[in-house]
Amino acid sequence: MNAPGRKWYFVHTYSGHENKVRSAIKATVEQMDAKDKVHHVVVPTEDEIEIKEGQRRTVKRKLYPGYVLVQTIELKEGDPDSDEAWHMIRNTTGVTGFVSSGTRPVPLSHDEVSHILRAMRMEQPRMRVAFIPGQSVRIVDGPFEDFVGTVDEINTEKGRVKVVVNMFGRETPVELDFLQVEKL
Repeated sequence: MNAPGRKWYFVHTYSGHENKVRSAIKATVEQMDAKDKVHHVVVPTEDEIEIKEGQRRTVKRKLYPGYVLVQTIELKEGDPDSDEAWHMIRNTTGVTGFVSSGTRPVPLSHDEVSHILRAMRMEQPRMRVAFIPGQSVRIVDGPFEDFVGTVDEINTEKGRVKVVVNMFGRETPVELDFLQVEKL
């Protein structure tokens, strides 16, 4: 991944077209037999647990919507090979340009690339929470079913939420699973 002479670049795409652009760049590289110039094309994503309609689902979430990560030979001014790689990627359908300063693309640092690739390899999917502290929610399951309360704390690691419920005129904190509550 970090071979000498290779650099990682961000390519800006139309929003929502990241996977199409990745496929198109790969197809162009195949057609033009340019595997020696363009090495990797990646849409940075991470797994995320989403709770919708009482169901837990694991979904892929794009870390950088509108961008594709591309590893190519180092793109230098005046080098015929790097000019060919630059034009091949730049003229791909859906690509709006490289992330650059001026006219030439700026490569990502080794630390930036390592951070992005590490985020993609995380074993535990991140939990997407639909509520925020202070928000009113209804309890839909358990002994406090049909009670309405206010979100006090959210613990994404454990998948739990602390809800303050008014019972018999007293504020009572109740710890529940994310699946046991819904937004009002």
